[in-house]
Amino acid sequence: MNAKIIHKMTIIFLSAFLLMPYIQADAKENEVTVYVTSLKVRSGPGLTYDTIGSVTKNDKLNVIGKENDWLQINFGNTTGWVASWYTTKESLEFTNKQIISKVNRLNVRTEPTTSSAVIGQLQEGDSANAYRSQADWIEIDFQGRKGWINQSYITVTEQTKNKDTSLPSNENIFEVSVNALNVRSKADLTSKKIGMAYKGDQFTVLDSVHNWVKVELENGDKGWLYSFYGTLSSPATTKSVEKNGTITILYNGTNLRSESTTNSEVITRADAGTTFQVAEKVNDWYKVIINNQTAYVASWLVSASSTTSNIIETMKDKNKVETENKKDIPRKKGTLKGLTIVIDAGHGGNDRGTTGALGTDEKDITLITSELLSSKLQAAGANVILTRESDEYVDLRKRVSIGHQVDADAFISLHYDAIDNSSVRGFTTYYMHSYQKELAKYVHNGLSKMVSLKDRGTQPGDYLVLRENRQKAILIELGYLSNPSEERNVTTQNYREQATHGIYNGIINYFDAQLD
Repeated sequence: MNAKIIHKMTIIFLSAFLLMPYIQADAKENEVTVYVTSLKVRSGPGLTYDTIGSVTKNDKLNVIGKENDWLQINFGNTTGWVASWYTTKESLEFTNKQIISKVNRLNVRTEPTTSSAVIGQLQEGDSANAYRSQADWIEIDFQGRKGWINQSYITVTEQTKNKDTSLPSNENIFEVSVNALNVRSKADLTSKKIGMAYKGDQFTVLDSVHNWVKVELENGDKGWLYSFYGTLSSPATTKSVEKNGTITILYNGTNLRSESTTNSEVITRADAGTTFQVAEKVNDWYKVIINNQTAYVASWLVSASSTTSNIIETMKDKNKVETENKKDIPRKKGTLKGLTIVIDAGHGGNDRGTTGALGTDEKDITLITSELLSSKLQAAGANVILTRESDEYVDLRKRVSIGHQVDADAFISLHYDAIDNSSVRGFTTYYMHSYQKELAKYVHNGLSKMVSLKDRGTQPGDYLVLRENRQKAILIELGYLSNPSEERNVTTQNYREQATHGIYNGIINYFDAQLD
């Protein structure tokens, strides 16, 4: 009898031992890491549920369930729920990798989330060394600092040998973004104040330590500025000095062809980050020389240096009017080159907008949606201006004035709706003036083809951002947060992806129609 018991126990032990790697693998598969300082654990999947505790940055959480954007975790002797957007799966370390930006004005942030501070921007073709990835984000070296970019708008490739992708510290420019900023004797908030800097002031960066930059004041004194209150950039001349009449490939496996057409023979392929000297511009193609052989690459697959642009313009103007009097190149269908579009993320700061039935704050998801839409439009060549890039309050009249100042070709205000009747649902596009109606029609039609919500049509709406706007402006309500079922739908990444793609299609179609 004892022998049988021992035999059974041995089998159980061996089975458990053999299964252990799979159990551990599953645990690892379902593990996420907290990347904010403190994250509340709630009794249910929503902001309206009671707080039962908290977890801190870098804590590992075992996920046992999921509902929409909320994760159910083991918490002590019980279970709880945390917001998934403040967690990430284990990061993947990079070795000898770099990224190439595929769009202009790609935000570099302090943390892998759209609600964190912007420390600078990458332009199309810019490269940077990559450290690691977390979910949809990649950590990079940005002018001597570590920052995060969304990987949807970059190409990852091998580091270019013998090429320093970072600029010397004495070539970085720091511009103050707040009304007044203390200059301190040391890179420490408790150190002595030795001067003041004001909004719009620009300084050459002499050195940087963590989140501080060292600058020289007009009186010759040298001090430190806290870099969260400004932006870092490179001098306008940097790119033309570094790349003299060159193009940079933006995508891995880009075709270089025998003729300037998409149906011609592929001579070779090039990866992101590869540069070529430009011999000539032929319509929408660049002519380059590879191993004494002529090849052509499409202009929409590369980034051209400013010097290259000058060469091209000189060739175009040969035997024509002087460069300063030339007309802009006609925009091609399917692109937004030469157009300026303002994206207005509704609410922000102390203006939370509406709060959904399940606790979603409108101001948070309008910002995420606006950044996703912005990146799509930039990829099509548009110059995109955001009325806000973080959780800040921006006066309605200031939002309108931004559109006026840049002479925007379109002003798109993004919102999510609410009403006392929780059964009401659907999306609506508003306009105010007759010159805004056509844009509303095209964008709403594009949106209706991409989302499955009830279509409430286009309607006149007496909103200040429409009423006071001289530009072609529309306001889109992307669903009702007051409807619990709809709130669950519109707060998902999938819905935002579909909605922004629909808006993007509508904008493209509207401007394409202007060319007919």
